[in-house]
Amino acid sequence: MERRRFLALSLLAVADRALAEVDYASVEPRTLVFPRDHGAHPEFRTEWWYVTGWLKDAAGREWGVQVTFFRNRPGVAESNRSAFAPRQLVFAHAALADARHGRLYHDQRAARAGFGLAGFEEESTRAFIDDWSLARTGGRYVANVTAREFAFDLAFTPTGPLLTHGDSGYSRKGAAPAQASYYYSEPQLAVTGTLTVAAARVDVTGVAWLDHEWSSTVLAPEAAGWDWTGINLEDGGALMAFRMRDKAGGVLWAGGTLRSADGRVRTFAPDEIRFTVLRSWRSPRTGFSYPVAMTVEAGGIEYALLPLIDDQELDSRASTGTIYWEGAVRAMASGREAGRGYLELTGYGQPLKL
Repeated sequence: MERRRFLALSLLAVADRALAEVDYASVEPRTLVFPRDHGAHPEFRTEWWYVTGWLKDAAGREWGVQVTFFRNRPGVAESNRSAFAPRQLVFAHAALADARHGRLYHDQRAARAGFGLAGFEEESTRAFIDDWSLARTGGRYVANVTAREFAFDLAFTPTGPLLTHGDSGYSRKGAAPAQASYYYSEPQLAVTGTLTVAAARVDVTGVAWLDHEWSSTVLAPEAAGWDWTGINLEDGGALMAFRMRDKAGGVLWAGGTLRSADGRVRTFAPDEIRFTVLRSWRSPRTGFSYPVAMTVEAGGIEYALLPLIDDQELDSRASTGTIYWEGAVRAMASGREAGRGYLELTGYGQPLKL
């Protein structure tokens, strides 16, 4: 693990110095094309496939699950013909929130792409590091993770059309047009599979959400991080909302998308999104404070987001170099549960570098 951490942090540090010299592809308005855009886009700097969900076993125990694969083009050694040159990096995070014991299990991996040990495909979703993988096959996604303290083998089946954000998938993240990403989601994924924790293997079912996003410039220089939520609503709808925060705590940009149960899609302007802190939690490990309970308002629709457990802080310094909070939350409306999803809080202890 220490060797992988040294490799990841060293390459990212070199990449920071090399950015001005690399001709990354730019994000411009266009219509996403499938199945091609399910796959990787190695000409861009950063990309991720991100799956979050709520699971339940036969005993009624609830679990939050997350798996993310990142592809990064660090901008180093691009003219080096050696197969060992780190032209593309792959990182992976996996987490399991155990509501019964109030514990978060988390693991991570980092590797350079190549030699059949780590990589991605461009024709459709497939990213892998050793025996960790996320792939789209037969119209569904399959995730296999064997971590130090847990494992899962899960299938995620779409129950409706995918959901593009912004202008047909061109999603602004700041005032400058270049501060944007290509971004779509697959909400309301039906989950089946198994979890293994403490040598006990259980069958689970549930509902999940997938994000696929890629860009070369996402954050404005003055940005510290973002708050994001993706909620699978009880009525079959789906809500995504985010805000980009500056280093003083103000809002630089915001956006969101609502798909109603009847299939109608509404895209929100920056001034229609508002996050309000209800309660914060301070990590006993890092001392960072996170607003783990928040209200999110999108165009007059409001939900209170309450965490499954408070401690869902992820220390990813061994891979992507960041520490952030990413956790399962319930969406409450008028005191009743209206949906379930995830809340991501970045840049609270230190500004996020992306």
